Amino acid sequence: MKNTHKKRKVLPLVLATAILASPMAMSFSDHTAAAASSKFKIIEQPFRIEGLKKSIGTINNDSSTYIALRSLNTALGLVTDYNKATQTVKITGNGRLLEINLKNQSITLNNQLIFGPPLIVQDNTTYLPLRFLLERMGYEISYENDTKLIGMDKISENDLRIRSEVIGADGDGKSLSVYYPVISGYENSEVQQKINAFLKQQADKHVADGSKEMNAAVQENNKILAKDPKATVRQPSLDGRYTVTANENGKLSLYVDYYIDMGGAHGITSRVPYTFDLTTGNLLSLKDVVEGNANYISIINNKINEQIKSRKLPLLTPFKTIEADRDYFLNHNGVVIYFTQYEYTSYAEGMPEFVIPYSNFK
Repeated sequence: MKNTHKKRKVLPLVLATAILASPMAMSFSDHTAAAASSKFKIIEQPFRIEGLKKSIGTINNDSSTYIALRSLNTALGLVTDYNKATQTVKITGNGRLLEINLKNQSITLNNQLIFGPPLIVQDNTTYLPLRFLLERMGYEISYENDTKLIGMDKISENDLRIRSEVIGADGDGKSLSVYYPVISGYENSEVQQKINAFLKQQADKHVADGSKEMNAAVQENNKILAKDPKATVRQPSLDGRYTVTANENGKLSLYVDYYIDMGGAHGITSRVPYTFDLTTGNLLSLKDVVEGNANYISIINNKINEQIKSRKLPLLTPFKTIEADRDYFLNHNGVVIYFTQYEYTSYAEGMPEFVIPYSNFK
């Protein structure tokens, strides 16, 4: 699938084949079955929430801390609502809507289907991993090794809201589901319109390019079926999901993962990041976000090499340097550089990310 944002390698993502082949299905079954058949111990965990200390009952499972959704009402000021008839849980706050369907274990954030961790349902209470839940609701999570204290602090975000639109179609031997973000409520309506038009244009372009490739795959499938009507062919599909990584200090950063499966051994994922200046609506390059530091390339290279070593990350080929205009995105803590699949690592490592703190560029 062609990339109109910037030329980059499009590389296969073997691991994503199993995950994205059925967008509505995540591998919750084993975990939820375990939760139903065994009783998890409730542990009183100390928290520091917006500077105030308190204890909340949590569950430890698979090295993750799970928190009860109902605890969010009083602890964080988020609002939870359970609809018994539809078996859905809604969590609202900080301009976000997280909706959990307990029937099929699907999770949506601002109306976009997202991939999430397994749920634990115990004593009519739903638990989710703390970090997964709160980072998506606009909180920063910290941990103190000495005191075992978990900190939760609301991130001061730009005053705007983000909702999801989807371009979807099934039929003619192919499947299409591409989500893209739409911002609203921003004080500068001209900038808001400019960003929204650009993101919609980008989504339309990737859909058009992906559809051409899928149409070619459908024709090949039809040829196979014409020769052998009993042959097994897999329907090609295109799936697009976005992740907002930072909405702070006059910048909006996000990326879109486009996954196209042509029916072969595995599909292909292309990650397309965008960081906008909210005063102009223009895209920011890597050079634009490094505090004007002329040595940003060597600074980033050094930090990546440090993290490769500390994480003992196995490389297919030695890492040497980033490009001056390397793709990136921002998060709350710094500039994030990532390796595309198979660029330096095997598929088992996915897309390794390296956070370079903002302070390193000052």
